[in-house]
Amino acid sequence: MTPNVTPSGILQFGSYELHLRAGELFKGGAKIRLQQQPFQVLAILLEQAGEVVTREELQKRVWPADTFVDFDHGLNTAIKKLRQALNDDSGNPRYIETLPRRGYRFIAPVQGSAPAVAPAAAPPEAKSELVGRVVMMHGEPGANYVLVPVDEEGMKELDRLRAANDDLGISLMAAEKRVLVVAVGTDVRVLESRRGGSHLEVRILDGEHIGLTAIAPRGRLKAKP
Repeated sequence: MTPNVTPSGILQFGSYELHLRAGELFKGGAKIRLQQQPFQVLAILLEQAGEVVTREELQKRVWPADTFVDFDHGLNTAIKKLRQALNDDSGNPRYIETLPRRGYRFIAPVQGSAPAVAPAAAPPEAKSELVGRVVMMHGEPGANYVLVPVDEEGMKELDRLRAANDDLGISLMAAEKRVLVVAVGTDVRVLESRRGGSHLEVRILDGEHIGLTAIAPRGRLKAKP
């Protein structure tokens, strides 16, 4: 069910309007705050309204290849933010239907047409002032620890296990110390930028793993107060 082309660059569904050129979402004339990646995902779903958009397609079009280790979490977060913005229920969706392990489908009628969404630019290099600085490990809300692999191979393996929901495999990696379980608030020193700045090599300065090095996502590091 491909929408008809409109010159305005506006897609309409329900009481919502997606302004493609401005990168903005409105409901009844009121602007709804939406970050870049959820916006791009929504535009792609609307572009192919009524059709299944696979997770692999969303990865290629929204997430650069060198941030693959963050893709599963990033996409799930983007869909969650979209559902919050659209007041949509995953159990009884009006807009975004989940097809487990396959992808998503936009199921409401759409007016307008979305042009192809360009792939996201590669993340910027880490700021030079982070290297050498002491920062803290920072977890998701409510989390007491962060899992950080010790090398690039461990990053790929951890991502594969997370995608497969293989908690046993992750536990085995932790037991073999290929992944370190680091408490939130642990001090670490930034040693080097990795993967275009999306990850940073750090040395752990206290706790059980003091002195060891690991690779942490940039979003899991927080400046000390």
